[in-house]
Amino acid sequence: MIHLFYLDRVITIIVLSLFIFSSACADDFSSARKKLLTEIQLDVKRTGFLTGKDSLNSRVVDALDKVPRHKFVRPGDEKYAYENRPLRIGYGQTISQPYIVAIMTELLNVDATDKILEIGTGSGYQAAILSVLTKSVFSIEIIEPLAKQARLRLSRLNYDNVQVRMADGYYGWEDEAPFDAIVVTAAATHVPPPLVNQLKPGGIMVIPVGSQFLTQQLMLVEKSSDGTVRTRQVLPVSFVPLTGAH
Repeated sequence: MIHLFYLDRVITIIVLSLFIFSSACADDFSSARKKLLTEIQLDVKRTGFLTGKDSLNSRVVDALDKVPRHKFVRPGDEKYAYENRPLRIGYGQTISQPYIVAIMTELLNVDATDKILEIGTGSGYQAAILSVLTKSVFSIEIIEPLAKQARLRLSRLNYDNVQVRMADGYYGWEDEAPFDAIVVTAAATHVPPPLVNQLKPGGIMVIPVGSQFLTQQLMLVEKSSDGTVRTRQVLPVSFVPLTGAH
């Protein structure tokens, strides 16, 4: 029979071991996240001549630091979550490269009171980043299982200002328009007119444009106060195609 004194010691050692292991895992992610942030900021500086942004707003950096990317990847891929590259999330889709998420977010110039539309929820990572930065985020995902998973994940992680809808993102979310900014995380062959219409005067849209097997360009779309629309190419990118009835 094990004496209670020794049993208590064994339990204490087990609990301490679990705590240390848990802390080590958390520290591993924290260290990896800090390293990734450094890489992202270097990439932003290197591509500044293309994007017009040679540094990130401190609010964007803070959001990238706060949102746990390892919670938005497939089980088993957590160890790759803080590498600066896209990862498959199933159904032919990916979670975008962190640098791309960072520069697209920076280009949106999000204010704390803005209302944002995202086309292509995916795993919910970009929506979570935007959730930290602004008042309300409306995200559309055309693939039903991904929409359901993202909705549950965002709710579980307490990103309560994000609404996820399963629909064809080409047509936007008319009931909630207009939006201060729109971000599209899949490549369209052209800028969708419904999204332009749902953008507020003075608003910004960031969208990759081009076909799947040719060069795509990240486009910045700006709508002036009088409704005039201006576009400019930012940098070459590679995204999965925007799908839907259109």
